[in-house]
Amino acid sequence: QVPLVESGGGTVQAGGSLRLSCKAPGYWYTPRCMAWFRQVPGKEREGVAAVVPVSGAIFYDDAVKGRFTISQFKETNTLYLQMNNLNSEDTGMYYCATRSYYCDSVSWSNAKSFGFGGQGTQVTVSS
Repeated sequence: QVPLVESGGGTVQAGGSLRLSCKAPGYWYTPRCMAWFRQVPGKEREGVAAVVPVSGAIFYDDAVKGRFTISQFKETNTLYLQMNNLNSEDTGMYYCATRSYYCDSVSWSNAKSFGFGGQGTQVTVSS
């Protein structure tokens, strides 16, 4: 697994914002697809957003469209997730992930097709 370091989580009130970061090694090649997943206890990881670096294609879960923005900064191998207007349903452990083949509108949220190399960062939204 490629080592990934997620950061930026915390506790915020409903309506607040957070920006998550995912840092990859400097020697790392650019993967075909990068994504953010969220997990709460007792449930499987669910896709939040994904980006295809070479084409710029972006995919979002319907629940976060219009509130979350995924982006990447190639020069530093960093993936971001800007989260605005947070609500209690956004609470969970957030993980970034990569895979070596392209994402499309159907496969991007399949957690089993990704590699997870970090410990995640916790996001808690209080109402």
